[in-house]
Amino acid sequence: MTVKNTRGSDLIWESLTPEGKSWFNADFAILDFKSNKTTNLETSLLLMKIFKGAINLNSEFLSKWNGFKVETQLEFPQNWGLGSSSTLIHLVAQWADVNPLELYYKVFSGSGFDVACAGADGPITFFSNDEEIGYTSINWAPSFTKNIYFVHLNEKADSQIAVKDYFKKAKKRKQLAADIDAITKEMVNVSSISKFEELIDKHESILSKSLDLPTIKEERFSDFQGCVKSLGAWGGDFALVTGSKESDLREYFTEKGHDTVLSYADLIL
Repeated sequence: MTVKNTRGSDLIWESLTPEGKSWFNADFAILDFKSNKTTNLETSLLLMKIFKGAINLNSEFLSKWNGFKVETQLEFPQNWGLGSSSTLIHLVAQWADVNPLELYYKVFSGSGFDVACAGADGPITFFSNDEEIGYTSINWAPSFTKNIYFVHLNEKADSQIAVKDYFKKAKKRKQLAADIDAITKEMVNVSSISKFEELIDKHESILSKSLDLPTIKEERFSDFQGCVKSLGAWGGDFALVTGSKESDLREYFTEKGHDTVLSYADLIL
């Protein structure tokens, strides 16, 4: 994200595709944050909500007597998702000199783990309880990452709707959190692909029972030999999968209509 000072009192925003083509632009009046013009009202309303949240946390933000030209550019196809909203929160928080998690909670519901990921330089574990919220950087570089892939599911889940559904459906949330925490602690020290797959399957099973929903493998890939883990809003843009032979894995998912299969090395810092 680049920010330049301009004359006047408007904030001009433009979002670009990886190829440099404009997919969204808007012109906001800084004094009242009304959108003078926009190519997408829903996106403009979200940006206004983010700006107002940032000002609530730092009253000096956008208070200077000048305008701004802001430009963002995706590094991947727009339909991939990949936490682009959380990355936006993180970038605006940096610009406004506010805590990214605090800004996130002003705008969205959810844990905020994806905002923590947006600002991380490597693997992290995220924690959220009654006393504190935060994350810890960890070393996680097992030898079997060559067997981990990410498959684009060709569909988009609305994370905010999914969070609301979770709070409606999830049973025994304290026990659920404890069970997932235990799996996370094991995952940090896992050294074999077989144990990794065992933990992934256990994680999926626990959430499936809590939410009264089938796992993505049961629902869509029951004949797949490796493991399949939902990501994002439990059925979002991508799924994590494992396989010992890349060519067979790619052939399987291509036949299922999923041509975008990324290796661990392609996607992870």
